[in-house]
Amino acid sequence: MIELDARLRALRAASAATAAGLRSIALPIDAAPYEMDAHLDDPVIADVFDCIRRSSTPRGYCDPVEVDGYAFHGDSVLEQVVGITELARGDAASLLACPGPALAGIVVGLMGDDAQKEMFFSRVADGRTWTFFAMTEPAHGSDAAAMETALSDGRLTGVKRYIGNGSRGSIGVVFGRTGPSPFSIRAALVEVPSPEWKAESLDMIGLRGACLAEVRLDGMPVLGLLGEHLPTARRGLWGAIKTFHNMRIQIAAMASGTALAVLDLVTEHRPDAPGVPEVTARLLACQDLVLTAAAALDAGTERGFASSVAKLTATREAVATARWAARSLGPAALLHHPLLEKWTRDAAGFEFMDGTSNIQRLHIARTHLSGARG
Repeated sequence: MIELDARLRALRAASAATAAGLRSIALPIDAAPYEMDAHLDDPVIADVFDCIRRSSTPRGYCDPVEVDGYAFHGDSVLEQVVGITELARGDAASLLACPGPALAGIVVGLMGDDAQKEMFFSRVADGRTWTFFAMTEPAHGSDAAAMETALSDGRLTGVKRYIGNGSRGSIGVVFGRTGPSPFSIRAALVEVPSPEWKAESLDMIGLRGACLAEVRLDGMPVLGLLGEHLPTARRGLWGAIKTFHNMRIQIAAMASGTALAVLDLVTEHRPDAPGVPEVTARLLACQDLVLTAAAALDAGTERGFASSVAKLTATREAVATARWAARSLGPAALLHHPLLEKWTRDAAGFEFMDGTSNIQRLHIARTHLSGARG
């Protein structure tokens, strides 16, 4: 069981207080996820978004977030997960709507050279720049080995789908391949707008703040390839796998936080609802599972097993908790409690982020049978 020290307890408390700002814009963002100017112009929300951005920016590229005398630089997955869980307890979709480095920042942090990092993180420092991470394709999902997007002569050609902020992002990372081998998969830094980048927003039922899009690349020029200074084995595919491990844990944290938000709503309106102690115990155990996976990734011992288990479990518990809440609060619960209706849709949305539950089960089984759990 993970015991939070005084530093992480301070971060958790500060994140819980900040989450109120995300909760306040949850329904407006759900109704109009692309209409963000009013939120960005609101000093309170802008301050919330600024803290989130800085907490996900590596050391040296912005001022740290300071809480009770502690400085947080965004370079620990465990710290990120502690914060994300509480912020998602405010509202996960509002968290996803925040401008900032996001997943692209993880890849740039892992594989970018000094000039690429400086360029990327300086671009997002204005607090109004969204980024994108383009891996998933219509025919192959996030299976990097089957990727079809071509990277030739510094240009990308192909189609990406389910790309967060794909139609409003200004800078990001796109994966393509220069040849047939796994080592030919590369991560390219790109900037939009560009006539070779055609993005179309996709209809979404849950987690609308993520603003998913389909992107068509027709000879899209790249700013540069990430990892040119690294050994061949630590370039595109390696960076993608490391990012997916981190991403799954972050999704698990958001699912866990959403489930806790639903539990809070039930206990507020019906504290004697049947099952409250059991649901509370399950969610606390789930939260510990997510924290354990995050600590393993920080320690360098996580090979994808723990993150898949965490994502699978947290997603399941989020969906189950939302259904339990609807039963507990009565037949018209989803009408009487708009946030519950929204969180029920959001909980289902986690299922499709970074691999469905069946994909996670396959990954867990293969890793277990290979003896490489780590």
